[in-house]
Amino acid sequence: MADITLQEITAANWRATLALGVHPAQQRFVADCQPIAAIVLAKAYVGAGGMHWQPYAIAAKEQFIGMLALAHAPDNPTDYWLFHFFIDQRWQGQGYGRAALRAAVELVRADYTHCQHIHLTVNPDNTPGQRLYASVGFRPGGAQQHGELVYILDLAAPSSIADNS
Repeated sequence: MADITLQEITAANWRATLALGVHPAQQRFVADCQPIAAIVLAKAYVGAGGMHWQPYAIAAKEQFIGMLALAHAPDNPTDYWLFHFFIDQRWQGQGYGRAALRAAVELVRADYTHCQHIHLTVNPDNTPGQRLYASVGFRPGGAQQHGELVYILDLAAPSSIADNS
């Protein structure tokens, strides 16, 4: 499998993200409408939820294969949220999801050094997603947000990224 990189979505590359999507049955797990990139970019532009948003494209061999967004409240740099994480339907089932999730965690560790916890939400019906997040060290936080389970990765814990390849 190719190395995964995360690239900030910019004025130069945003159009390439519009073609990314998931299987129709997975759409409800990622965003309310298509293209998913339009939702992510709109949230970044307007600061949805009063948060600072940074969208990233997931790339393999310089080809965009997925997306994610990191967000945090301006007054809380210790807690980041991972939103709209997905691998395009053409690239699913090849291990890119786990590699991209690990790359996202490492990006937060390197570039957002004040962050202590990464949160995400997952639909209760998204069993594969729950397994994926757990395989990288995310744990159920016992709360729900908008009907979804909240998972948390404690970056301060030793070896918070599981290596369950």
